Amino acid sequence: MNVRNLERELLEQFPASDAEPWDHVGIACGDYAADVKRVAVALDANEYSVRAAHDAGANVLVTHHPVYLKAPDAFGPSTAELPSCSAAAYTAIRLGVSVMSFHTNLDRSIAARVKLPALMGMTATASLEHTDDPLATGLGALCRTDAVALGDLARRAATAFGCAPRVWGDADRVVRTVAFLGGSLGEFGEVAVKNGADAIICGEAGYHVAQDVAQRGCAVILLGHDRSEEPFAEILMEAVVHAGISAQDVFRIVPPRQWWTATDKEH
Repeated sequence: MNVRNLERELLEQFPASDAEPWDHVGIACGDYAADVKRVAVALDANEYSVRAAHDAGANVLVTHHPVYLKAPDAFGPSTAELPSCSAAAYTAIRLGVSVMSFHTNLDRSIAARVKLPALMGMTATASLEHTDDPLATGLGALCRTDAVALGDLARRAATAFGCAPRVWGDADRVVRTVAFLGGSLGEFGEVAVKNGADAIICGEAGYHVAQDVAQRGCAVILLGHDRSEEPFAEILMEAVVHAGISAQDVFRIVPPRQWWTATDKEH
């Protein structure tokens, strides 16, 4: 199988038509005609992932986040004058690593909808975009659950996603309907409220968005953008194998810890 055929197979699973108009999905750089040797899978298409793929013998890197959403002015080695995506693409081409990404088209997949709630023992009834059509692809997930205190739900999320969430809402508040959304909350805070969610678990949200949503009755549990979407790498690994690449030639790059939280023990 060559690089172009792998992209074609993956786009069958995550159609480009499901991606946002501003998104950059599929092949970003590389040799379309090259035979696929090994495939590395990662959350981010950055220079670290490119080098890790190459060092492990992979000539294809499949990621969730694209190398860039808007092409930089130039491509070259890492420098403070250019965005980091410039060095990522430059390094990929120099090392012979083809990079392809499946971003908002994967976000809208049923696989993504199922994955995040499953980590917390929940089952999605539908996406947040199409609550009346369980079979339709769409962003986010809506779940019903046994009554649980928000504080307990947040602790379960911390264990499931391996993080220390920031929580907006009364810890004792009872939650029965939970929404999930990988990445940024954005306008989907409004969608969660309209769909009757008692809480939404997502990656990140602006201050005023989280404040507004919480004050209107939908608690917000913020995992960190990366923590909320790292499970999507498992979806991509399964998709690459389903596309016809031997499982022994597919591996995951665990991202380095890019940020940390300072805590005051007194509080």
